[in-house]
Amino acid sequence: MDPLLYLGGLVVLFLLWIKVKGLDYVIVHQRWIFVCLFLLPLSVIFDVYYYLRAWLIFKMCSAPKQHDQRVRNIQRQVREWRKEGGKTHMCTGRPGWLTVSLRVGKYKKTNKNIMINMMDILEVDTQRQVVRVEPLVNMGQITALLNSLGWTLPVLPELDDLTVGGLVMGTGIESSSHIYGLFQHICVAFELVLADGSLVRCTEEENSDLFHAVPWSCGTLGFLVAAEIKIVPASLWVCLQYEPIRGLENICRRFSEASEDKNNTFVEGLQYSLDEAVIMTGTMTDTAEPDKINRIGLHYKPWFFKHVERYLTENKKAVEYIPLRHYYHRHTRSIFWDMSSYSPPAHALVSLMHAHTHCY
Repeated sequence: MDPLLYLGGLVVLFLLWIKVKGLDYVIVHQRWIFVCLFLLPLSVIFDVYYYLRAWLIFKMCSAPKQHDQRVRNIQRQVREWRKEGGKTHMCTGRPGWLTVSLRVGKYKKTNKNIMINMMDILEVDTQRQVVRVEPLVNMGQITALLNSLGWTLPVLPELDDLTVGGLVMGTGIESSSHIYGLFQHICVAFELVLADGSLVRCTEEENSDLFHAVPWSCGTLGFLVAAEIKIVPASLWVCLQYEPIRGLENICRRFSEASEDKNNTFVEGLQYSLDEAVIMTGTMTDTAEPDKINRIGLHYKPWFFKHVERYLTENKKAVEYIPLRHYYHRHTRSIFWDMSSYSPPAHALVSLMHAHTHCY
């Protein structure tokens, strides 16, 4: 049979099956089909465009000039809202498909949408040890640039699509938070457009009440247009130690001990049942033992939570050296363990596409 006819027959059968079962049923109960055929290819195209655009803009140093224009545009929108009488609340006009949350923000249909197209890294100041960024810059974008320059954020939440704006207006935590605190604690300045259209900068010394009120405010105080965040020197590898622990009391005690030891740059625990967990402690290093290197972000590698579970199953301690950026985004491919809800055909394709677009 002609391969094209065979393929055409399969497509016809597939469409008939969708018609019989209903599109809603296919998306909910056979979601891997939708993910593999539509969502992932579109996601890869978007990611490639997004990172190429970010790299070009930073190399051309055009972000600061564009930033000033974008701020003026936001101020104009807010002032127009005031002229119209401010009859509704304002919110960002960011579409739901660009967010990490699965929640549908119905309030965006009734509120005044302020378009905030601000997704660039503005400046890396190694003298002051800060990076100045726009609110839609995400963690993957930051690690791609900073790690290549030998720097990193002290607190870098794992999922690469998390944005600075979300982590500031909400909160963010990482396995280094036992030393540096939450994401808000590494921020040194915020720039906001307030409800009167004015642009305000706040720090510990300048408008300090606003500076301390911004975190956890969920955007209720103003529109974040820039943030300055501390940076620290980065190393090439993370030396990660795995330690399986059994017994809830033992787990809590060991996790507390590891967190109190400030020699541990990273501390993380993955709990697989009420009484079983693996505690991981890590430090950054520029050297690695060749036979213990694990590039966990490569597409053929197991998802991180499954990889860690192996040490619990085998009941053994271990030490590995993981590339820094692979470590930071260790939970991205599996979205922690959420991707395990998809069927096996989606597993391989999701892993492959995420590896090619995020682990470079």
